[in-house]
Amino acid sequence: MRHKVLAFCFVLTGASALVLAQHTPAAKFDLTKPRTIRGTVTQIDWANPNVHILMKVPGNPRPALWAVELEGGELELTKNGWSESALPIGEEISVQGFSSRDGSLQVSGNTITILSSNKRVFSGVNGTPRQRAVASGPTPRWPSNQPRLGPPPGQTGYWANPSKAFLVEDGVTVAGDQYGLLRNIADAPKVAPMQPWARDLYTLRQRNFLKDDPMYLYCLPPGGPRQYQQPYGLQLVENPENNRILVLLAGGNRNRRVIWTDGRAHIGQPNGDADNPLYYGRSVGRWEGDTFVAETKGFNEKFWFDNGGLPHTDQLQLTERFTRVDMKTLRYEVTINDPGAYTRPWKSTINLEWIPGEETPYFLCQDNRP
Repeated sequence: MRHKVLAFCFVLTGASALVLAQHTPAAKFDLTKPRTIRGTVTQIDWANPNVHILMKVPGNPRPALWAVELEGGELELTKNGWSESALPIGEEISVQGFSSRDGSLQVSGNTITILSSNKRVFSGVNGTPRQRAVASGPTPRWPSNQPRLGPPPGQTGYWANPSKAFLVEDGVTVAGDQYGLLRNIADAPKVAPMQPWARDLYTLRQRNFLKDDPMYLYCLPPGGPRQYQQPYGLQLVENPENNRILVLLAGGNRNRRVIWTDGRAHIGQPNGDADNPLYYGRSVGRWEGDTFVAETKGFNEKFWFDNGGLPHTDQLQLTERFTRVDMKTLRYEVTINDPGAYTRPWKSTINLEWIPGEETPYFLCQDNRP
């Protein structure tokens, strides 16, 4: 693994800029270089993960086609009351944002103004945001008195709004943004008890503004605790007749993970995944009182297991504890045990919020978008 890290660092140093699917703005744009451009709208690319405005900007000797990336995709903008028709083709606009790091004709669209009316678009809430129900009440239960991890009978909902966007050891305070980028790179050694090589790799990923994230570059699954850090939420579907609980993700490629509850061993299926480490590992769960406990191992090393880029090896084992505190709150506690990357086992805890009366948003990852 240490040799892999050295090779990775070498390749990263000589690699050209990579195109990202979804990312922290600092990964693609230099936030120290503000830029304003004016031109005519030629196309609105109304899609996820980021909406883009294509515009023709006057130049010498000829006009140039620029791409304006908005922070957020169709789902976020629609939720705030915006639609593609808010900016007609042919309108002259002024865009204030930041220059791309690679020098390409792209700019972040922090402020979009229609020059003819001096109206701003795709910023904030367009009108009155719709009212959303807030969950309340005690923990819902099955007739057996076991807590329900999903909705009560006849209702819908899903888990979202994680209290932390990245993993950090319980008891440690480290500031970061919604993408997992630390506010202060000097805090990297505090995040978890990493071995020196793992700390160096984590710091490298942070210094590169998380732009090398394989989930955003190639739409790889968010394995491990990262599945609970995604903005579009998830459902926990209890399926007792088949001795399993399904974790259904709204984001990424809408992946499905299975946690078996029949006490089976942590081995793969013959003629299937018996010798194949997985993105979500192999999980076996049990109830301990009101807490569901899942033991998972058998991971591959192809993914980042948290938004901030914490490394792991194929020795990674997780003990996940799910406790529905009340109708609104699910406490997720995970103990990370990876002797290949960390000096000791460590624990991190996040809370998820129940969004009642709604289905999970429909999001599909689209890799290599400009």
